[in-house]
Amino acid sequence: MTDSAPPRPPSATRAIVGQLLHHAWPILIAQLLAMTMMVADTVIAGRYGTADLAGVAIGSSYYISVVMLLTGTLQAVAPTVAHHVGARREDAIGPTLQQGFWLALLLAVPGLLLLLSPGHLLELADVPADVAAKATDYLAATAIGLPAVLFYRTFYAFNNAVGRPRVLMTISAIATSVHVPLAWALTNGQLGFAALGGTGCGVSTALVNWLACACGLAYLVLNQAYRPYRIFHGWQPPQTKALAQLLRLGLPMGLSTFIDISSFTLIAIMAARLGTETVAGHRVIANYTGMIYMLPFSLSIATMVLVGQSAGAQDWRRARRIARLGLSLALGFALLIGVLLWMLREPLVSFSTADPAVQAIALGLVVYLLLYQCFDGLQTVAAHALRGYKVTLLPMVVHTFCFWGIGLTGGYWLSFHAPWRAAAPSVAGFWEGCVLATIAATALFGTMLRAVARRHVREAVDSA
Repeated sequence: MTDSAPPRPPSATRAIVGQLLHHAWPILIAQLLAMTMMVADTVIAGRYGTADLAGVAIGSSYYISVVMLLTGTLQAVAPTVAHHVGARREDAIGPTLQQGFWLALLLAVPGLLLLLSPGHLLELADVPADVAAKATDYLAATAIGLPAVLFYRTFYAFNNAVGRPRVLMTISAIATSVHVPLAWALTNGQLGFAALGGTGCGVSTALVNWLACACGLAYLVLNQAYRPYRIFHGWQPPQTKALAQLLRLGLPMGLSTFIDISSFTLIAIMAARLGTETVAGHRVIANYTGMIYMLPFSLSIATMVLVGQSAGAQDWRRARRIARLGLSLALGFALLIGVLLWMLREPLVSFSTADPAVQAIALGLVVYLLLYQCFDGLQTVAAHALRGYKVTLLPMVVHTFCFWGIGLTGGYWLSFHAPWRAAAPSVAGFWEGCVLATIAATALFGTMLRAVARRHVREAVDSA
């Protein structure tokens, strides 16, 4: 039996697009504000000294990889709660959040161990001793705030799933407004603080993470909209079955996120042997990559939540429609951003660093950034739509093949061992590998998403 259906009227399409944008824009602002803190760290550390900039670049790359692995796992709360919302299982929402908090506490232990012991990896990457010391100090400072990050990201996933993302924007604004002046003061020894160099950025990051966590907790306690979920009533101890379900769904999500992020951020570590200026130039462009990524990422969260709610309600045609429109919006935004980036490339690079050598390296990577951000947006939305369907294991395999196989391994070969670069290794090879990886991921995730969506629609028609 065919799964074809008459075209949706334009008003239905506009309604779904409106829902996607309405859900995505507060997340976008929240994520941009969070990324602003990282860009501020780069600017503050870069103005303090090139060695401190390299230390923050390497340290934050490692930090992001660890945090994304753990918070990606906690994102299992989002599709789980979204399915409860769609199915109107209101009594299951509060207990799911409680188990999410327990999972956050459990994940904090290995996370702290990883942040406090980066020495082996830094040695393996041949990071210069002075830069490695600065990166280690930065990571030790950020470790203080790791439990807060995990609790807050559980709250973050929950709020997205129940369709209340605006508070996330407000909390991010509070955190950013505190972090930027605090990081500047701690780094440069202002306002009565001792000068900590790049480590000051890490100390400030840890403190504002606890501030964000406190704001989230206060919101949960005081907001009347959460009363029906009875979040703080009948608090459950850790439930083995519930935690196993979250891990079964979330661990592939966390590994996918880790693979995606680490394949890119670990470039800073693997490229360290090319020199401090190369690492700093890569970091300048990587920061803008992160900023740009926030738009498709926000759209992908909205797509995942709406697909999950539709799946919970067994409205498979609507779920498929949401996924398609999410991809269309991602492509349109990517093309627009590409044009703007090319026009503004020189002032954007000049803003991040005053070092002419670093500027030259960064400008040479802009063309790769344009290609990367286009395909990365598409694969991100497709992967999150699959999460809305609670399909996470096979996407993890695809992420591994594309981003570690093609992106990181292929990029290493292109940078150091390709015949045309044997005499003059270049960080550009890593970016070429990343572009190829996102193209492959876009094709594979698109194919997988279409198959999953069509299967659910067909099964629904057959059972009718």
